Amino acid sequence: MRYIDPHIHMVSRTTDDYKRMALAGCVLVSEPAFWAGFDRSGAEGFRDYFRQLTTFERNRSLAYGIEHQCWLCINAKEAENVALAREVIAMIPEFLAGPGVLGIGEIGLNKNTRNEATVFLEHLELAARLLELVLVHTPHLADKYQGTRMILDMLRDEPRIDPERVCIDHVEEHTIRLALEAGHWVGMTLYPITKCTPSRAADMVETYGAERVMVNSAGDWGHSDPLAVPEFIFEMRARGHDEALIRRVVYENPLAFFSQCPRFQFTPRGDAVAATP
Repeated sequence: MRYIDPHIHMVSRTTDDYKRMALAGCVLVSEPAFWAGFDRSGAEGFRDYFRQLTTFERNRSLAYGIEHQCWLCINAKEAENVALAREVIAMIPEFLAGPGVLGIGEIGLNKNTRNEATVFLEHLELAARLLELVLVHTPHLADKYQGTRMILDMLRDEPRIDPERVCIDHVEEHTIRLALEAGHWVGMTLYPITKCTPSRAADMVETYGAERVMVNSAGDWGHSDPLAVPEFIFEMRARGHDEALIRRVVYENPLAFFSQCPRFQFTPRGDAVAATP
């Protein structure tokens, strides 16, 4: 089955991972901007990173037959430095018109601090002004419920952004309902240890349905699996779910969300027509 990984940090993966993903059926990846594993020393480091996402990484992906899309932002882990964040946000429009750029993300909260909220709101202002899609990072573990509530409140207070143009990522059992009821898309991140397992993700699909629901691997610098989406497909098949439902979650839903970006173009190899509506 063809699938899309709508949130994976391929700058942290090897070319062997691209090959393994292609063999497993991956046809498109979406890579949000994120923390590099250390705090960057200045705004120019982000300029180089944005160039890497929009040029080098896109070409590396296409060499393995996988389309590469990306998102641009300064991640919440570096948002405590508001002055730096403002410099980075100011340069983002330079890159938005580039090939494969879907919007602003992954923005959000890390420790639910005042500075993180300030930077989140300034990203939202940019997204609202330029009519960009938004991908949101929700905090880890103990901070997740409170942070998700804070994020949803801030989004609700920005009427220029349509809820359906926002994906709330890393949802778990105690936050998925909040995000869906607010009208947003949601992403379930399949980590081997933290966040969500394929089994728990299947449970949530069975509980809440497949509308506006996606799954991703987030495959980053830490302990993660770039083949987590195929693991979810395997779990759903083992439970007897039909192929149409599985395809909706791992392929059609990401396409529907991404297609709200007017720059998004995607034609799977071998298809006669584009997959975008």
